[in-house]
Amino acid sequence: MRASITLYNAQQAHQALLSLWADIKPWLIAGHRLTVSVKTETRSTAQNSMLWSCLADLSRQVEWHGQKLDDEAWKDMATAALKRQRVVPGIDGGFVVLGTRTSKMTIAEMSELIEFLHAFGTERGVKWSRTSLGRDVPEEVFG
Repeated sequence: MRASITLYNAQQAHQALLSLWADIKPWLIAGHRLTVSVKTETRSTAQNSMLWSCLADLSRQVEWHGQKLDDEAWKDMATAALKRQRVVPGIDGGFVVLGTRTSKMTIAEMSELIEFLHAFGTERGVKWSRTSLGRDVPEEVFG
């Protein structure tokens, strides 16, 4: 058995959990052990689109210490800066950044990352695309 429910408010959550209870009760009576977990909702699809648009704008327009970085490198740089991640020596040389994956970020954390990218890029004269500015995504992106 597998179930996933998004809870929006107390009333809706109450009804959803009662419905879930009706679904899982027979499984428990039959002797199955189940795990239930609750977590904060992670980034939205719209936020993800906006993030990757910002990263693409940066990779096209900003040179970092004499180098052009790809979208993935900008993502690593931004999350490391925002979350104060640790850097450790790599097994075969170089360095490895340890820390947060954007796929695990909450909506609020992703909003913070996007705002950080906007500030960083704007300071460096980035001309933002429509999607990077949120003009092609719903307003709730900023949670």
